[in-house]
Amino acid sequence: MDRTPVSSSNVFAIGYDSDDAVLEVEFKNGSVYSYSGVPLADYEGLMNADSKGTYLHANIKTRYPYVKL
Repeated sequence: MDRTPVSSSNVFAIGYDSDDAVLEVEFKNGSVYSYSGVPLADYEGLMNADSKGTYLHANIKTRYPYVKL
């Protein structure tokens, strides 16, 4: 999955597969997490958030199952 670099203190890049509703988040420390069942609206919200980390914690991490890649 292609990831788009973002402006964030902790997040390096974000990718999204709309066909499978899978969100990938690559952190600056090199770890990558894949979140499943994420609707397009939450991906767009994350990409448009002033603070990617805050949005991720409040709206993604606590709602969707994930695996570390």
